[in-house]
Amino acid sequence: MFGLLEQNVLGRRCVWVNGAVIVGAGPSGLAVSACLREQGIPFVVVERADCIASLWQKRTYDRLKLHLPKKFCQLPKLPFPEEYPEYPNRKQFITYLENYAEKFGIEPQFNESVESAKYDEMCGVWRVKTVSTLPGSIQSETEFICQMLVVATGENAEGVVPEIEGLEEFSREVIHAKDYKSGEKYDGKKVLVVGCGNSGMEVSLDLSNHNAKPSMVVRSAVHVLPREIFGKSTFDLAIMLMKWLPLWLVDKLLLILAFFILGNTQNYGIKRPSLGPLQLKNNHGKTPVLDIGALEKIRSGNIKVVSEIKRFHRDSVELVNGNILEIDSVVLATGYRSNVPYWLQDNVLFGKDGFPKREFCNGWKGKRGLYAAGFTRRGLAGASADAIKISQDIGIVWKQELNHKKSKVPTHRRCISTF
Repeated sequence: MFGLLEQNVLGRRCVWVNGAVIVGAGPSGLAVSACLREQGIPFVVVERADCIASLWQKRTYDRLKLHLPKKFCQLPKLPFPEEYPEYPNRKQFITYLENYAEKFGIEPQFNESVESAKYDEMCGVWRVKTVSTLPGSIQSETEFICQMLVVATGENAEGVVPEIEGLEEFSREVIHAKDYKSGEKYDGKKVLVVGCGNSGMEVSLDLSNHNAKPSMVVRSAVHVLPREIFGKSTFDLAIMLMKWLPLWLVDKLLLILAFFILGNTQNYGIKRPSLGPLQLKNNHGKTPVLDIGALEKIRSGNIKVVSEIKRFHRDSVELVNGNILEIDSVVLATGYRSNVPYWLQDNVLFGKDGFPKREFCNGWKGKRGLYAAGFTRRGLAGASADAIKISQDIGIVWKQELNHKKSKVPTHRRCISTF
């Protein structure tokens, strides 16, 4: 199926992949796989979890919906079902991804955590070493050897836990937003939500809807825009306007419209950045918050906006303005980060932050057969665009240089044994 050859070397498994190794079975990895499958190019997908799209299946809250219309979130070669709503929910999106994998015959090798990936200069191949993460099994190691490596682990592989004075002294529950499921168990409890991005706003809204008492920490300036303007997606409207107007002017129009619809957010303790929402996204990758009801809860006082944290105590938190809040739980909606620097030994395509060094339009391709899918900070649409470019580029290489090597052992056999 994959065009691969296996050998056991010193008790470890070595696999020669006559095609591409794709690290990650999330939307980005699935999209690249489908595009390669359409061209008949073999590949292997390795995934550390036991399912596809583990972020969506295991690390998202129950009420989550896509923030953008479905036409901007579908993967290549398969639109969403017509009966799906404009903003599919979490379960619908997971079903879509499962159907996507089935349609294109994508069968990841699950429970394989990549420990390292390094380019072998002598042999001209990538060596991807994995360790089995299957619970209850004897830990086994595998080395995948390939000439093309696609990094598709995504921008949100790991939750960020900030260093806050006294946090380790706090005696009550502290969880990251990736582990938050529902506000149902927080009925009547005082919950501190640290962060006011899309996750922080939505977790606060969910807590309020379940009769909790959320306080949301606003640590930095953020743009809050309505999800829709005049019945049209704000994102869709922005794309339409950018066809005719410069970016700065589109930003001005969006902020004027947001002011009339949502009011002045600074009145509620939420400051706006100096750069417009689109400029901020382009320059720094910071996504504006698309409001789906949290701002109304803030206006009514059901969600309290509080200043930055000074330190935690055993059962309370002290803010920089001197106020002390007694709280029952803490939800850290403090963002996510790439985990690429921990395992990929490459300093050409990726920087220390785990993102491509080059601008987003060129960040999908590195040297020596290395590719990056889903690191453009442009959501699912960006991941799909990357997948198409990557598969086309691999297709050219495959047809020109690799097709005649299909299902053959690489010339440098001696290199396989250097696990």
